[in-house]
Amino acid sequence: ELVVPRLIDSLFVYILRAWLREQPEGSGGWLGALRDPQIRKALTQIHESPQVPWTVESLARSVAMSRAAFAKRFTDLVGEPPLAYVTRWRMDLAAKLLRESKEPVSRIAGRVGYISETAFAKAFRRRRNVAPGQYRYGKLREAKVSRRAATQRSTASAGDEITA
Repeated sequence: ELVVPRLIDSLFVYILRAWLREQPEGSGGWLGALRDPQIRKALTQIHESPQVPWTVESLARSVAMSRAAFAKRFTDLVGEPPLAYVTRWRMDLAAKLLRESKEPVSRIAGRVGYISETAFAKAFRRRRNVAPGQYRYGKLREAKVSRRAATQRSTASAGDEITA
């Protein structure tokens, strides 16, 4: 039971590396960007510390590049400008936290880099077309409806087996 998941993980990593080797330089989205050591470092920092008030200048400085050169290379390799990527990552992370935790919206806002809950709510609404609280409530409701439907299907199929 322990060996099979590890083999699957290893196979996935092997396939991913093989795919990346076959991609032309500068392609493959953010996965392809991981081949560039400076952009990989910037992406790692963004993902590990979304709460940091990142600027193009601070990211460029952290990878020993000029602001202009960093912004161009990041955009070319990742497919979007650095701060657009930061915002998208923060909102995706916030959506995950809203779905999977009961943390208050204000705490989630801080975890993804917003000092103000209001600023976070505006950014979230701009990205997801719904307020954070409504998103959380809607996702919880969808999950309950899905579970209820699955329970009804399994109960119905169990009843079918009994009558058959």
